[in-house]
Amino acid sequence: MHDKLFTPGPTEVRSELLQELSTPQIHHRAEEFSDLYDDIQPKLQKLLYTEKPVFLFTSSSTGAMESAVTNGVKKKCLNLANGAFAERWHKITVKNGVSADLLKQDWGKPITPDMVDEKLATGNYDAVTMVFNETSTGMMNPIKEIGEVVNSYDDVLFLIDAVSGMAGAKIEVDNWGIDMCLAGVQKAFGLPSGLAVASVSDRLLERAEEVEPRSYYFNLSLLHKYHKRSQTRTTPAIPQIFALRRQLEHIVEEEGIEERFARHDKLSGIVQDWAKEYFDIFPEEGYWSKTLTCVENTRGISVAELNKTLIEEHSTRISNGYGDIGEDTFRISNMADITEPEIRGLLATINDILGL
Repeated sequence: MHDKLFTPGPTEVRSELLQELSTPQIHHRAEEFSDLYDDIQPKLQKLLYTEKPVFLFTSSSTGAMESAVTNGVKKKCLNLANGAFAERWHKITVKNGVSADLLKQDWGKPITPDMVDEKLATGNYDAVTMVFNETSTGMMNPIKEIGEVVNSYDDVLFLIDAVSGMAGAKIEVDNWGIDMCLAGVQKAFGLPSGLAVASVSDRLLERAEEVEPRSYYFNLSLLHKYHKRSQTRTTPAIPQIFALRRQLEHIVEEEGIEERFARHDKLSGIVQDWAKEYFDIFPEEGYWSKTLTCVENTRGISVAELNKTLIEEHSTRISNGYGDIGEDTFRISNMADITEPEIRGLLATINDILGL
């Protein structure tokens, strides 16, 4: 028996999808792989509300983040940070030798459009990075409103980490002017880890042609060359791609995209109502995530002991807090294919363990 995952990634994977991993291997230059690739593409585009290509990366999301900044910055990047993974954007940028500044806000507090406008008005930047759904704090940032500011500057690209939001909350890539929107499939997609997806705009592809290549594996121009052939540039994680196709069929054709978003919204509301009743919620109200809840540990419980009991007695796992707020918070995910009875059952079990 495995532990039922209510963690913010990896998430629980349906047995049907695990079975897809055992599909017989095919050659990545064969016509049947191109057919598989072509079948996936329009479904990913529907999910992301985009007409632009969506690339597949055989890597974690961090690889796609590296691709974004190594291909998308000529002048200087502005990294917006109000959590651990947004700060990682900055580390990735700097480690790759890309000039960058960090606009840092307190964790759990929003970065406002005015703050971004003030920075971009200097003319120093040609790219902005931001996290849509900050996994460390359970905060959903206003990327639509920030995007309106970024897109008022013609030469500035908007690069979004949607790792724990994509496939769980609506992201209108084209309408919101996002030049790269990336995520790993082990979160709200509800798939095994090992694959990342990223929408790529025409502007970013043009910029990639202008930037002196900083990467071989994550070179967007070369990736695009093979994308136009309905192929990946290097050997991909073919089993995960089979599973991705099946899950996209489920999301687009069976559950429904809008219905999936509504389910995540409802389930996050159930967890947040519980958190408000017995604890508190870490980020500022009005910015709570739709895919996970970062609970402020106002009771001072031992999260390690709670998780130990959940694992040993109930084969269930939640997540401790992350980074600077690791001791003061814990996180409960409602991502992927989790159902309302499962969420309510988890919360009832926690109440029973804690005597609430």
